[in-house]
Amino acid sequence: MTAERKRKAREKFLLGGIVVKAGLSKADRAFLLGGLLELARIVPGSSEHQRLRDIGEVAFKATSLDAVWEKTEWH
Repeated sequence: MTAERKRKAREKFLLGGIVVKAGLSKADRAFLLGGLLELARIVPGSSEHQRLRDIGEVAFKATSLDAVWEKTEWH
């Protein structure tokens, strides 16, 4: 396996882990893609972008989604 293929495989693995961490592993693929396409429309640096990034930062540090919901105002 070339270094580039290994890098791409690792990237896909990490992205799959994010889907699992968000509790969306059983979600419909079209739903996931639609959500991601909506996220892609958010302007980097905007207040919405920062709000969602802050939620993600909390989620990466949390041990469960319940802990994320307790620490954020998005529930």
